[in-house]
Amino acid sequence: MLDFPAHPADRAERKAEPRYTAEFLRVKGMAERGVPSAQHSLGFMYASGQGVAQDHELAVAWYRMAASADLELAQYNLGVMYQKGQGVAQDYGQAAYWYRRAAEQGYAPAQYNLGWLYAKGQGVPNDVGQALHWFSQAADQGEPGAQHNLGMMYETGKGVPQDQETATMWYRRAAEQDHARSQFSLALRSSGAEAIAWLRKAAEQGYAPAQFNLGLRYDKGQDLAQDSVSAILWYGRAAEQGHASSQFNLALVYDSGHGVARDEELALHWYRQAAEQGHAGAQDNLGVRYEHGQGVERDAATAAHWYRQAAEQGMPSAQYHLAQLVDAGKGVPRDPEEALGWYRKAAEQGHLRAQFDLGLRYESGAGVARDETQALEWYRRAAHQEYAPAQYMVGVLLDRAEHTDPAEATDWFHKAADQGHALAQFELGLRHDCGKGIERDYEAAHFWYLCAARQGHARAQFNLGVMYSAGQGVQRDLVEAYAWLQRAGGAGVVAASGYLKKIVARMEPQLLAQAQAFT
Repeated sequence: MLDFPAHPADRAERKAEPRYTAEFLRVKGMAERGVPSAQHSLGFMYASGQGVAQDHELAVAWYRMAASADLELAQYNLGVMYQKGQGVAQDYGQAAYWYRRAAEQGYAPAQYNLGWLYAKGQGVPNDVGQALHWFSQAADQGEPGAQHNLGMMYETGKGVPQDQETATMWYRRAAEQDHARSQFSLALRSSGAEAIAWLRKAAEQGYAPAQFNLGLRYDKGQDLAQDSVSAILWYGRAAEQGHASSQFNLALVYDSGHGVARDEELALHWYRQAAEQGHAGAQDNLGVRYEHGQGVERDAATAAHWYRQAAEQGMPSAQYHLAQLVDAGKGVPRDPEEALGWYRKAAEQGHLRAQFDLGLRYESGAGVARDETQALEWYRRAAHQEYAPAQYMVGVLLDRAEHTDPAEATDWFHKAADQGHALAQFELGLRHDCGKGIERDYEAAHFWYLCAARQGHARAQFNLGVMYSAGQGVQRDLVEAYAWLQRAGGAGVVAASGYLKKIVARMEPQLLAQAQAFT
């Protein structure tokens, strides 16, 4: 029988005697008479604070008495107390011992927990075979956690031959018992309405990854009608549980105002929550806000802090942003060598602006030895991502290099020009005008000059004026010629004034007045 602390009679102020429920007193009486089931029940009352003040040490004492009498439920609960370190020092070896005592009597939860200890190598050697054995024992008795773990083992081929059908079978058996993780796993292995149904079941049980995934489906309109309000609902439920990706996506929704009122303050709140959990995308976005003063006071040092957090996780956009701050010495000491390192890290991961900037550095020799071969390589990488300035620069370097095919440079100019790049449009006009790397074609030259001229390219405006004056590639039109040459002259093309004088000399007063009225 256990001894309970006495209350000294000679105390000046006696504490009030604790009041116990009738059920507690009944169970306690039976436990003290040595009834194992009552000893276990009394241990459970102390463990849960049911009818008596919670006391883990007394719970352990009563569980141990019942466990020593070979009561499997008490052995299991004693194992739990050792595993969690409640009422005793944490001891995985003792946890495994008591789980095994209960498991060998066929108690499924103990078999499941013993399997976990073998899977983790806690208190017992790491042994996939033993984990599989005990998970199988528990799963065959309907233990959903063990069924789920078997599903994972068959899915990944850990300890068993990989078998997706068997994995699905075990996931389904657990899912039908409302095991949320198995419901989520089944959703990921399904499509359409079935996937949504399993996601919803898991999400409604509070499983954060399922809530996030359901929010994502509503957000993107995948297998469901797009619904930003429902997306926010499910992202929000997962975010409140600390699910970082949900916090980040919630921030994105509020930041963009897509389907809901834009709320910069809420966006900032959720970016910060996710960033503080180490979400690289959120850290990068938070850095952008501090760099540009969006919703917070502008602070380059704090921006650099968040960029660095994300950059060190390998996020290319953060590496690029950090490189820019380090390069300029904004918020951090200026260090061109460190900046180059971050540009390179971002570029090697495919960040096209970093690739383009590296190309510029190697072309100009800024912070590195000048190397047009390296410059061309980085420009090409960005150009293959359809970045028009890089496509233009590939054309420029190919045009400048010896022993290259002018047609290849023309192809790159064409790619950039088709995307509206004014310098490439002008260059393409020149090439058609001169027949360089392409067949001479004055009409095509006129078209590309016009495209560049409309974007304010001064030399294109001058060449266009000359073509209208001469009727080259287009019908002669002195009014148009006057207008374009005026624009070119105003933009600083010195030769434009001489051509204007020649045109004015050829124009009737009425035509000149018309031209001057247009400009």
